[in-house]
Amino acid sequence: FRRVDSVGFLEPLFQFLWARALHAQPEMHSVRRAGFPGEELCWGHTHEYRLCQLPDCPLGAVPFRDLQCALYNGHPVLGTQKTYLWVPFYGAPNQCDLNCLAEGHDFYHSFGRVLDGTPCSQGSPGLCVAGRCLSAGCDGLLGSGAREDRCGRCGGANDSCLFVQRVFRDAGAFAGYWNVTLIPEGARHIRAAHRSRNHLALMGGDGRYVLNGNWAVSPPGTYEAAGTRVVYTRATGREETLSAAGPTSQDLLLQVLLQEPNPGIEFEFWLPQELYSPFQAQAQALGWPLVGGSKQGGEACAPDGTASTDPCPPCPDTRGRAHRLLHYCGSDFVFRARVRGRLRQAQETRYEVRVQLIYKNRSPLRALEYVWAPSRCPCPVLALHREYLLAARRLISPDGTQDRLLLPHAGYARPWSPAEDSRVRLAAQHCPV
Repeated sequence: FRRVDSVGFLEPLFQFLWARALHAQPEMHSVRRAGFPGEELCWGHTHEYRLCQLPDCPLGAVPFRDLQCALYNGHPVLGTQKTYLWVPFYGAPNQCDLNCLAEGHDFYHSFGRVLDGTPCSQGSPGLCVAGRCLSAGCDGLLGSGAREDRCGRCGGANDSCLFVQRVFRDAGAFAGYWNVTLIPEGARHIRAAHRSRNHLALMGGDGRYVLNGNWAVSPPGTYEAAGTRVVYTRATGREETLSAAGPTSQDLLLQVLLQEPNPGIEFEFWLPQELYSPFQAQAQALGWPLVGGSKQGGEACAPDGTASTDPCPPCPDTRGRAHRLLHYCGSDFVFRARVRGRLRQAQETRYEVRVQLIYKNRSPLRALEYVWAPSRCPCPVLALHREYLLAARRLISPDGTQDRLLLPHAGYARPWSPAEDSRVRLAAQHCPV
C-alpha cells in the first residue's frame, strides 16, 4: 500500500468522539509532577499514566480505532472533492498514528496521532499515549515495566514462594491409576510432562476427574479446574504435557494412568511459603515422599510389628472425611474383610482376606481374596484376625497375566465398626456419578 499525506482537519470531532467513547475504553489517569520556584528539576517524564479497568465493551461494539477512521467518511481530505470510506490499516510503521485504508483502493492515509487510550494493534495489551505504545505494568502504570514474579507479587523477586520440582518414578508394574502428587491450593505455574504410552490424569478436590478419568482418554485442549485453565497437549511422539498458570483455588490430584512401565513424570509448581507446610502435611497424610525433603526416620519395624533391621517410617495420619471420600470415590472396590494371613515378598506385602460385606465393586469379588500393598512397610499395617473396611484398586499387568487388588500406601483401611460403616455409606452418596 502507498501512503498519501495531507493535514487533518477534524480535531473538534475527535474531542467529541473521545468524550462519547470514553465509557467503552480503558480509563487513564494522568499525574503531572509540579516543581517549586528555584527547585532543581528532576530527570524523567513529567507525567505518569495509570490504567483504570472499566467494564469490557459489549459484544458487537465498534472498535475505537474504527470509530476514529470512520470520522473521515464522506469528507474530502486529499485536496480534491472526492470522498472515501476509511477503515484501520495495521501495516504502517507507527502503530500510534491513525493510519486508515481507503476501502476499495490501494492506499492509506495517516490522520495524525490516534487518541490516547487506543489499542496499539489488534489483540495488543498496549495502549497509545502521546504517540507512544505503552503497556501497563502489574502496578497499573503505563510503561512502568513492572511484572509479577512467580509468586504473583508485583515487582517481586520470587523470594516469597518456593519452587517444587520432582521426577516421579514410583509407580509399580501394574496397569491402573497411580497418585503422582497433590497440587495444593495457591499453586502457580504448574507443569507436568512425560514421554510414554501412559496418560496424565487430573482429579478435582470433589473427587471428579477433570481429564483422563474413569479409564477414558480425554482430547487435548483447555480445561477449567480449580479456578484456572489447564492446557493439556499430547503429541504424536508420545509426549504429553499439562500446564496451568494458577493460582489454584482448591487442591488438585495429579495421577498417571499406567499402561506400561513408568519412565518418569516431571512435575513442578510454585507455592507461597506460608502454604508449603500445609502441603507437606497433606503429602505425608497421602503417603507421598516430600519434594526436596528427606524421609522422616522412625523406629525399626516389620509389617507385623516385630523388630527388624529395616527402618520403616511411621504411618501418616489418614483420618478425616476428605481422605475417606477421596479413596472411596477413586477406588474400584470397597469392602469389609477379615485378615487371615500376611506374607512379605520382595518390595510388596500380600494379605489374605475373607470378604464379609461389599459396599462397592466394579467386578465380582471372591469370598477369599489376596490384597497387595506395594511396600515392605505398608501403611496402615493390617493386624491378623481383625476386620477392616478396605478401599482397593484393580491393577492388571500390561501383558494381562496378573490381576491384583491393590491397597494404596496410606490408603483407606480402617478397623470396622458400626460408626465407620455409617461413615462409608455416607461417603458413597457424595461420589460423582
